[in-house]
Amino acid sequence: MPKLIELKDIKGDLQVHSNWTDGSNTIEEMARAGQKLGYQYIAITDHTRDLAMTGGSDEKKLLKQMAEIDELNYNLRAKSYKLHILKGAELNIRKDGTLDIKDNVLEKLDIVGAAIHSSFNLPKNEQTKRLIRAMENPNVDIIFHPTGRLLGQRQGIELDWDKIFETAKKTGTILEINAYPNRLDLNDDNIRHAKNAGIKLSLGTDAHSFGELSYMNYGVSQARRGWAEKKDVINTMSLSEILTFLKKPKNKRF
Repeated sequence: MPKLIELKDIKGDLQVHSNWTDGSNTIEEMARAGQKLGYQYIAITDHTRDLAMTGGSDEKKLLKQMAEIDELNYNLRAKSYKLHILKGAELNIRKDGTLDIKDNVLEKLDIVGAAIHSSFNLPKNEQTKRLIRAMENPNVDIIFHPTGRLLGQRQGIELDWDKIFETAKKTGTILEINAYPNRLDLNDDNIRHAKNAGIKLSLGTDAHSFGELSYMNYGVSQARRGWAEKKDVINTMSLSEILTFLKKPKNKRF
C-alpha cells in the first residue's frame, strides 16, 4: 500500500475566488482565512472575460488585480503574515480550444488554470482536441475540474483519456482534483491513472467564500480514493518549492 496523502500535507489552496468576480469575500479576507488554516499560500483564480455573468476579468482588469495582490502581499508581510497570495486566473477554454486572455498577460501570472464552462455536448473527439489545444498552451499550468461534471446535475464531458494523459505528460500540464462537493473532479479512477502515468495533480477547493476553504478535506479524501500520495500533488510543496516549480518551463516539470 502507498502512503496516501493526508490533509496535514496540504500547504495551500490552488483554486480560490474573490469578489472581483463571483466570490463573496475580498482577496484579503480569503488570505486571512487561509492563514488561519495554516496555509503558506493561496492562489486567487477568478474567472475571466468569457464568463460575463460572473463579472469575469479582461486583460485590463486582470492586470489591476495583479497590482492589488502585490500590494496586499507587501502589507501582509509587514503585519508578519506568513501566507503569500499567488496571482492566478481561471481561464475559459472556448469551443475551439483557444483561451479568453492574451498570452502576454498570462505570462505575468504566477499560476494559470483553464477550464471548460460551455459546449458540454460536443462529440468525444472534439472535446479531446479542445482540451489538448488548451494544454499545449505554454502558459496553462492546470486544467481545472477536467470533465466539468456536477454530481446529480450534469454528466462530465466525454474524453479520450489516453490522449489526455499523454498530452498532460508531454506538456507538463497539471490536472486538478476539484474539492467542491458537487464536483470531485477528477474521479478516483482517473486520479489513479494520472498518478501511474507520472502526471502531477493539484487540489483546489473552488471556494467562493472563506467558509468554503474547508472543502479541502473532500478533495484530499477524493485523492486518497485514487491512491494519490503526497509526492503526486503539487500543493504539498512549500511556498519556495512551488514557486521554483512554476518558474520551470512546463515540459521540464515532470
